[in-house]
Amino acid sequence: MNVNMVILAGNLTRDIELSYTPSQVAVASFGIAVNKKYKDKETTLFVDVVAFSKTAEAMSKYLKKGDPIFIQGELQLDSWTTNEGQKRSKHKVLVNSFQFVGGQQKAAQEPQQEDKPAAGPDYDPNNPDDIPF
Repeated sequence: MNVNMVILAGNLTRDIELSYTPSQVAVASFGIAVNKKYKDKETTLFVDVVAFSKTAEAMSKYLKKGDPIFIQGELQLDSWTTNEGQKRSKHKVLVNSFQFVGGQQKAAQEPQQEDKPAAGPDYDPNNPDDIPF
């Protein structure tokens, strides 16, 4: 059996960089810091992260440097050769799903004024007899 799953909770280390591929697919690149506490010490792991499409656009719209986030994704290894001929590689996490943590969750879920349903003139939300079901 092969499983490639990563679950991380941390804080954004920089603002999300949103770009688009030539075929207009959104790409969000950012980093997160994940802290681990030992008895009297704390270590920080810095992880590069990439998200695509609507996920990338939503993250870019509502998240900024320092914000907490919970992500689920998979590891990918990028390999390249430098101009000097040295081989390099680096792991990053490709986001499959994420959850807002903290204050930005409310902002992302609040409907815009035009999205709110208009109440009819005879509808009273406090009257149980007016509930339409």
